[in-house]
Amino acid sequence: MPSDNSAAIRVVQITDTHLGHHEGDRLLSLDADMSLGLVLQHLRDERGQSDVMLATGDISNCGSLESYTRFANLSSGLARHSLWLPGNHDLPDVMSQARGGELQKSLQVNNWLIVMLDSTARGEVGGSFSEQELAFLTQQLATTDAEHVLVCLHHHPVACGCDWLDQQVVSNADRFFEILDRSDNVRAVLWGHIHQEIDRQRNGIRLLATPSSCVQFEPDSADFKLDENSPGYRWLELYADGQIDTAVSRIETIFELDYNSSSGY
Repeated sequence: MPSDNSAAIRVVQITDTHLGHHEGDRLLSLDADMSLGLVLQHLRDERGQSDVMLATGDISNCGSLESYTRFANLSSGLARHSLWLPGNHDLPDVMSQARGGELQKSLQVNNWLIVMLDSTARGEVGGSFSEQELAFLTQQLATTDAEHVLVCLHHHPVACGCDWLDQQVVSNADRFFEILDRSDNVRAVLWGHIHQEIDRQRNGIRLLATPSSCVQFEPDSADFKLDENSPGYRWLELYADGQIDTAVSRIETIFELDYNSSSGY
């Protein structure tokens, strides 16, 4: 494990906040604003200011400008750079309006490139990459002078083991991985959507999924089921030699939820 923390690019990932139109709106009985506030305070206490914050989709549960504005205000000052990408509950045009311009799709910090991909398909819950998005990824990998690349998206490109969620996996993930396999500088792929933690390897690339700042989904469940783990975030330290140090950190608050609910969200 790398030991010189001062040399690392400090990154934090917040995902699936599901903020409603109004402050205090609930997702499956959990106040999404309150839960996010607790996670962000925990993050600030643990990490201070980072170099990059990644918001990997489903920022809003309704696509309203008000929800994105609240997220921007709540997360203000977390990092020097803030990158957002859309999830299936989001409206990209409204996200851009809240950011004051088009969503930034890539960022190079030192010898690392971060690429933000849109895996959403209009009107669909599951993921799919457009031809334009795959071309963008190909172009980014072919032209960058960065030695190391972190690729981010919303949907899971590999099965997570939940039957109901794996119906929503990126439908053309094979083409996505073909592009990655032609490159020798991709170190990790990072996503949200599944409201649970994953840390695996594929062909030398780290595959990482992160819990929601709101409700959690139980791993390896055949049907929709809530998990009793607490909300959290992921931190990453990206080193100049390509190594990655990362973990999920969760708040300790226990919420009163109906964990036997099968109603979905």
